Order: sequence, then C-alpha cells, then structure tokens
Amino acid sequence: MSEAGRPLRLADLAACVGRRFGGDGDTPITGVAALADAGPGDLAFVRSTRYATQAAATHAGALILPEGVDPGARAFILSPDPALDFARLATRIVAEARPVAGVATGAWVGAGAKVDATASIAGSVVVGERAVVGPRTRIHAGVVLYPDVQIGADCVIHSGVVLREHSRIGNRVVVQPGVVIGAEGFGFVTDEHGMRVRMPHLGWVVIEDDVEIGANTTVDRGTLGETRIRRGAKIDNLVQIAHNCDIGEDVIIVAQSGLAGSTRVGAGAILMARAGTTGHLEIGAGAFVGARAGLHKDVAPGARVYGSPQQPERLWHRVTAALTHLPDMLRRLRAVERAVGLRPPRERSDDEDRS
Repeated sequence: MSEAGRPLRLADLAACVGRRFGGDGDTPITGVAALADAGPGDLAFVRSTRYATQAAATHAGALILPEGVDPGARAFILSPDPALDFARLATRIVAEARPVAGVATGAWVGAGAKVDATASIAGSVVVGERAVVGPRTRIHAGVVLYPDVQIGADCVIHSGVVLREHSRIGNRVVVQPGVVIGAEGFGFVTDEHGMRVRMPHLGWVVIEDDVEIGANTTVDRGTLGETRIRRGAKIDNLVQIAHNCDIGEDVIIVAQSGLAGSTRVGAGAILMARAGTTGHLEIGAGAFVGARAGLHKDVAPGARVYGSPQQPERLWHRVTAALTHLPDMLRRLRAVERAVGLRPPRERSDDEDRS
C-alpha cells in the first residue's frame, strides 16, 4: 500500500522499474506475498521457469515474471530479473512507517552532541558527548552512542546497537539489532610471569556509505589506526570482524564467519557461511570462499576456494568425491596386504567390514 493508503496500479509499478507490462494495467496492488501465500491484491514474483507450476497455481493478483512463464489470465510485469524488480517495488507497495522527527522523551543527549532536526531519536537512546547524528537518520530504542560517534544521513540504527567512541558511520547505513561496533578486540601479550596483559586498542571503526550489518555482528576497533568496512558491503548476522580488518567495496560476508585481525578482503569478494581466516591474510577482489572454509594463506583475486584447509574449487570437489570411495579402498588394500603376507590372515571384524 502506498504511503497515502491507496492501492497502486500495476502499470504505474511497471513504469517505476522501466519494464513492460501485460494484461490489465489498472489492476490494483495493495501488498506483496510469496506465490503460495498471495491473494488477489498481492504482487508476487516468479524467479525462473522452474517455478512455472507454482505460478500457474497462485492466487496473486499480478506477477513479475521472466520470459517463458505463462501468466495465465492475470496481469504481469515482464522482467529479466524478477527478484530485483520485486525488491525495488516491495518498498513502494509496503511503505515503512517513519517515526516522528525529534528526540523522544526518555532519550539522553550529552553535552556538545549535534542531532539534526530531521533525525528521529527514540526513548532510552543514549547519545554521548560530542556525538553527531545526521539528517533523517532513525535511531531505535535502546541504542547507545559513546562520545564522539558520527552517523551520517538516512541511516537506520536498530534496537540494542552499541557504537563505541570515535566510530564513524556513513550515509544510508543499516545496522540491525544487537550489533556492537568499535569494541576492543581480542589482543593480549604475555609478561615475564606468563600472565596475559591486554594490548590497548586505541583505534576506531569506519563504516562507509550503503553498508548493511546483520544482527549481533561485531566489528572491533583497530589496535592502532582503523578497522574499515567500505562502500556497499553487506554483512550477515553473527559475523566477527576483528581489529584492523579492511573489508572492500560490495563484499558479501555470510553468517557466522570470522575474520581474524588485519584481514583484507578485496572488492566484490564473497565469503559464505562459517568461513574463517587466520590473521593478516589477503583475500583478492572477486574471490569466492565456500561455506565452512578455513583460510590459512592468501586467496588470489577471482579465485574460488573451499574446505579447511583451503583448496582450489576443482581439487576440493575431487577430494570430496574420492572420500566416498575410501571404505571400499581400505577393504581392498587389506585384502592385498593379506595376499602378499603383510597382514596375517584372519576373519574380518565388524568394524573392518563397516570401514
């Protein structure tokens, strides 16, 4: 539904994304839904021809679909990338309610802090001394900004976020609940008595424009200098980014991954779920790191690696496939050893049979 509360015409939605439509352009759209759940007022999308059967059975009022999918009698928008166009239109159809600008009762703003008049500060937010909050930025309940934090324009900082001192956040940054940015990293040295002594972390964190950070992710401050997440990077939930890391533009890091200190990730690289690195590694631009990979050395630009320790993609597939033949190979090896006298003849145990 539009912000004015009126249904939107399919023809107008098609024009918003520059696509051709078919059927009744006056079809009213009031919501969005998945194919299986959609009703007559909903817009749904068909990702590819693989979902043609689901498209035929849906009750959606209109579809975004690619070439090769029959829309039946319903109106449709023809798209080479239905998921992308659906994402762009969903935010128009389901307008997010914006809080009232200003500082709510119960928020605390420290001395010397600057909050733009168009920003929204919810109750129970703490804005530290000399902190800066930019235009139209929304800060939800329970957020704590330490002194000297800077936040740009059009950001959304969700509940429970903590931004430690001197953290700098660019424009249009989204930070999901529970994120901690700028905490001290895990760094200790050992004294002459074998005791652990914390290494002071005196640096800061810089988050550039258009970054999104998922729930309960942590980004540690630099030991000396900065930890930086560059423009357009997208970081999933439960990711650990240690001190002095540098995450390149448009990088994707998926849930439960962990980057040790001073790891550098080149632009456009993708790290799938639960990937991990040792410290001081270089992951090249455009590289792909498979799920649960353990990196112990640099990854070249554009390379694709899997496994722990890391292996090139084709080798990893061959090794993984070979493992399925290992029990049979062991049985055959034992039989050969007995035949040549390297293993005494005896009846095979149950454990050996299973191997």
